[in-house]
Amino acid sequence: MAHALFLVLSNPVDGRDDEYNKWYDEVHIRDVCEVPGVVAAQRYQVRPDIPPADVEPGDGRLPQRHLAVYELDDDPAKVFGEFLTRVGDGRLPLSDTLDMSSVVMSVWEPGARWPV
Repeated sequence: MAHALFLVLSNPVDGRDDEYNKWYDEVHIRDVCEVPGVVAAQRYQVRPDIPPADVEPGDGRLPQRHLAVYELDDDPAKVFGEFLTRVGDGRLPLSDTLDMSSVVMSVWEPGARWPV
């Protein structure tokens, strides 16, 4: 079982979806998984048809269309610190296809589990 989950919501720069997906799938997700303490990763894309478009505003829709979930098996603060170090020193480069204004990151620790 993962010690914690690191979630990253993001969008590509307008008009650069294909480049963004290629970079994320072929470069970035692998670079992140090389950070000690990151044991697995999975990318997701939002289903824009659920909930239906006719649901009223304020329905909980996120502005981001992409989600990456990284499983951590070490202290999240230590793993996240190493992630930032690698971004800073160039070992984990970010692409100009990533809309940095859309990025939301959070670390989630386990709570109740079912079945026990």
